[in-house]
Amino acid sequence: METTFFRRPIPLAAILLLAVVVHGPLLLMELPLNTSYDANLHVFFASHYAHHWFDPWNEKWFAGFSQTTYPPLAHYWIAIFSYVVGLRMAYMLVQMIAILLLVAGVYRFARLFVSERAASYAALFTVFLGTVAFLVYSAGQLSTLLSASIYLLALPYFYQWSRTAHWRGLVKGVVLILVAASVHHVTLLFGSFLFALPVLWLALADRGERSVFAVLGRAVFFAVLAGIGVGVVLLPYWIAILKHPIEQMPIPHASRSNFLLNINYAINYFFIPYGAMIVAFPAILWLGSANRRLRPLLLGFWVAFLFGLGGTTPIPKWVFGRAFEILTYERFTLSAAVLALPLVGLFAEYLLDRYRSAAVAGLAVCCVLTMGLALGWLAWSPFKTLSSLNVDQVTDFLNRDGHDKYRYLTLGFGNALPKVSTYTTANSVDGEYNSARLLPEMTRYGAAQLTSAKYFGTAGMESLRAMLKHANNYGLKFIFVHEPYYEPMVAFAGWRKVETYDYGSVTVWSKDDVSPARPIQSDAMPAPWEGLLWGTLPLGSSILAILLALLFPDRARVRETVVEFPAPTEEIYAREAR
Repeated sequence: METTFFRRPIPLAAILLLAVVVHGPLLLMELPLNTSYDANLHVFFASHYAHHWFDPWNEKWFAGFSQTTYPPLAHYWIAIFSYVVGLRMAYMLVQMIAILLLVAGVYRFARLFVSERAASYAALFTVFLGTVAFLVYSAGQLSTLLSASIYLLALPYFYQWSRTAHWRGLVKGVVLILVAASVHHVTLLFGSFLFALPVLWLALADRGERSVFAVLGRAVFFAVLAGIGVGVVLLPYWIAILKHPIEQMPIPHASRSNFLLNINYAINYFFIPYGAMIVAFPAILWLGSANRRLRPLLLGFWVAFLFGLGGTTPIPKWVFGRAFEILTYERFTLSAAVLALPLVGLFAEYLLDRYRSAAVAGLAVCCVLTMGLALGWLAWSPFKTLSSLNVDQVTDFLNRDGHDKYRYLTLGFGNALPKVSTYTTANSVDGEYNSARLLPEMTRYGAAQLTSAKYFGTAGMESLRAMLKHANNYGLKFIFVHEPYYEPMVAFAGWRKVETYDYGSVTVWSKDDVSPARPIQSDAMPAPWEGLLWGTLPLGSSILAILLALLFPDRARVRETVVEFPAPTEEIYAREAR
């Protein structure tokens, strides 16, 4: 009886329910909005769409910027849900959906390579995966996680179409690719190589009597059709990039560092995201190399693993060239972990068959420790966010007495800046989205936000000094200071202190000779037809994907097209018997 229990796969519905039980309370507490770097940024983008659905030109940052520089689908869904539950809870709902889709995506992806039982273990471990907790509660990278989840769901259809030429695989796969690109194009771009190539190799290995050229031809047709679709759905994005390619000075990011030289970076970008999976690395290499079916999966894991190390090895810089200074590398750690999960599921299958209850206890401890460490790091980490900063008095000041006629600047607010921008009608010369910056006072220096200028050394302070010098040109009248470090510079540049909030922790400074801000004309402003496409095609692709899933359920079809094979664990048992 005990043996039968341990040899059963875990139902996917039970794993999804567990994901809700584990992550649901954390999201209901709105933890990402108080602890992560980018969650409030996504809420800010969604807030704009909620008020200006077909107008991606946002005047609240950088004296005006185009949101077509960031794929919009996750933000549109937050905007939709916000009409019912408000912006903050809408973000949590979309984040929960991303986690559930990732669990389902890992299961379907793993099922291509391993048994149903091992795939269920891989999906189960996804719930507690360190890199998931890191991206959700520390980095706040909603788009990266959601795009990867949808892409994983598309890969079995790519396999199905390439191997069998079934039309449903083509239609559903291409539509899901469009959805994934509409969430985050960069995640899709690198996933195309790290995930699609092992799946293509698998389709070739499972082709049976079919021609190699037929399988390759269908794969190429799928890729071309998906590429054309992505080009159309994200057309305003490509137009924005062609008009203003990213040529600003490189901005430092810790994920590009050499982790061997900084223990805090190593913990943040290696030990926390991988967690107990590090212990399974030898088993991943062992199982991946012992079975021909799994070797492409192992190779994809190894490549993603090396990229995820950032500047620890010279390989990412060799491969990406100048783009190395633009990319951030947490996404590769997520890819490496997901590629390893089918192998970890196989290893868990082996442990459960051999050690039963002891293996259950050991794996449970590893899961809890992995997620527990990721959540504990939020408190122990030296990299503190300011997401929880109370900005109510700042927004109240900007929204009264005609103060929103002028532009403002925050200093020392860090990633609390999007909270101010979301709930005020005033506009700022600063912003949190680096790729959209066009003001020369910012692009000419290797610094990100003016609000965190001192952390970028000389480049940051020079950028801030240039902005203060040209304040009259931008109608910059009010400055909110949360760090006294900036006050001498602000006073010297001509501002005077007018109010104080939160027992002196926030001071308000004003400049008398500033005229009301005027809109700044820019050739980066999207045309009305671009706004129409932006507000319809990405969201339309997701609605089409939902309709296809409801009208053409494929549970039985997926099972039919997955080729059965002897589990690698049986080979291991045979070797041990000899």
